[in-house]
Amino acid sequence: MSHNTFGHLFRVTTWGESHGPALGCVVDGCPPGLPLTVADIQYWLNRRAPGTSRFVTQRREPDEVKILSGVFEDDRTEGQVTTGTPISLMIENVDQRGKDYDDIRDLYRPGHADYVYDAKYGLRDYRGGGRSSARETAARVAAGAVARRVLGEVQIRAAVVQIGKIGIDRTRWDWAETENNPFWCPDAETAKRWEELLDATRKDGNSIGAIVEVEATGVPAGWGAPVYGKLDAEIAGALMSINAVKGVEIGAGFGAAELTGVENADEMRAGNDGKPVFLSNAAGGVLGGISTGQPIVARLAIKPTSSILTARQTITRDGQNADVSTKGRHDPCVGIRAAPVAEAMLACVLADAMLRHRGQTGRS
Repeated sequence: MSHNTFGHLFRVTTWGESHGPALGCVVDGCPPGLPLTVADIQYWLNRRAPGTSRFVTQRREPDEVKILSGVFEDDRTEGQVTTGTPISLMIENVDQRGKDYDDIRDLYRPGHADYVYDAKYGLRDYRGGGRSSARETAARVAAGAVARRVLGEVQIRAAVVQIGKIGIDRTRWDWAETENNPFWCPDAETAKRWEELLDATRKDGNSIGAIVEVEATGVPAGWGAPVYGKLDAEIAGALMSINAVKGVEIGAGFGAAELTGVENADEMRAGNDGKPVFLSNAAGGVLGGISTGQPIVARLAIKPTSSILTARQTITRDGQNADVSTKGRHDPCVGIRAAPVAEAMLACVLADAMLRHRGQTGRS
């Protein structure tokens, strides 16, 4: 029960550490006959890659993926397609600097998993956090690329909506703008303010948190299950598993506690096709654990990067008081690169939900 695998029919196992030779994943349960090439996966990995701006870690990893199994091509397949067998994906680590962490070998970094890994396993890989490093999320993004192939027309996209105390102006929301700045920000004016904030934060040897919003459109009504297989519960669990995430809300989320029943209940009218048209989406696209056909909307709160230059009080492995500051290449706001990861995790959960729904009902 090492808990490196998630999903039911669409199952993902990730492996590897921050400063090991490679990392990757095995995706099992993918239906056969779906087009899948390296380029299909690499596109999404490039969006998560480090070193893309001065606002993220300067570790230089190309994150070039290799497909080791689960695909086939001949003159009858019209290109490379999935075979229905496990798809193994590997990404080599080419810019490891394990020696950067020699100074903290016996120190527990506040906010990191150093102490709890030692407490649980009796040892820890202190080189960048080992398995607890956000480097592991590259494998999740690769798996999410496969999940998107399963989902077909379902569209999944994410945006950073707040960094520190500065949130976006939702009246200026423009999805196209997320491609024009290094923050995945849908508000061009707020992106400029974030530049100043993060430059000052890095200069101070500090870090800052963020909120990411992720949505899926094109999901039909009926995916998910009541009680113990609720779609929103599985989405929340998947998003909470992302490194540094400390909170998740679906739809109105915690804001629903401030609403009245009149405000919170999403009213319906009959559409031209006889299906309901919802007049609001406080539910975030899920009712009773089952998708409504509305956009599925979730937000995740991401804590500040724990690796900072500013000295913090801690203890050593043998219980002595000490101070620690973390050198190396770290994100001043890890929430920026969490947007593609949130997309990937939502894709994996929805691909699993789609296959389970099809298996139970015979309908897509």
